[in-house]
Parts: sequence; structure tokens; C-alpha cells
Amino acid sequence: MVKKLKALAGGAADNQFSQTVKDSAQQIWLAGLGAFAKAQAEGMKAFSSLVKEGESIQSRTTKVAGEKVAEAAAKASGTWDKLEQVFEDRVARSLSSLGVPTKKDIETLSKRVAELTEVVQNLNGTAKPTRRAAK
Repeated sequence: MVKKLKALAGGAADNQFSQTVKDSAQQIWLAGLGAFAKAQAEGMKAFSSLVKEGESIQSRTTKVAGEKVAEAAAKASGTWDKLEQVFEDRVARSLSSLGVPTKKDIETLSKRVAELTEVVQNLNGTAKPTRRAAK
């Protein structure tokens, strides 16, 4: 490529072409140094600005995430309560279909047995002070 450019430029223009290439290379080098110096000088300012922006974004996202977690926990709690109630209802129906008495049934029967015991003792004349079943 360089040979083609030299051939096009001719012999006398050889020095001029090489000087143009050297000048261009020098300008590119100087532009690179200038960009590096500018980036180095303004780099700390830009870095500090980015850190502040990052802190701001982090605090906002933390707040939003906390709200979403609380919302999800509230929904899950309500769902868990419903699931627990459904489970209890199904267990109660299953026990009832098997003929297993409930706590309320047992308390009612205990109270009735205590009453009947008292009546029988009164009829026999052997009444003793009895303790009533706890309610």
C-alpha cells in the first residue's frame, strides 16, 4: 500500500509525503496524550459522580424490594391461613365420617354423664357432693 502511494506521489514528492505521514502520526500521538491527560484529570470527578448515582439507585431499589417482599409476605400469609382452614375442615369431615367424636361432643357427653350420675345418686339416696365437669 505504501509502495503504491509512493509511486503515485512520485520521487520529488517522496519527502513531502513522508513528512505528511510523520505530521499526522505526531498529531494522533498528541491527541491520544491529551485525551489520556483529560481523562486522568476528570476521572476522579466522574468516578465520584458515578458512586453517588449508584448509592442513590441502590437505596431506591432496596426500598422498592422491601415493599415488594412485604406485599408478597402479606399475600402468602393470607393464603397460608386459607390453606390451614381448608385442611382443618377436611380433617374434621373425615373424622366425622369415621364416627370419631369432636372435642365438643366429648365435653357435652361428659357433662351429661355427670348430670346423670348426680340424678342416679339422688334416686338411690347416696348423694355426695360431686365435681362438675369443667366447661
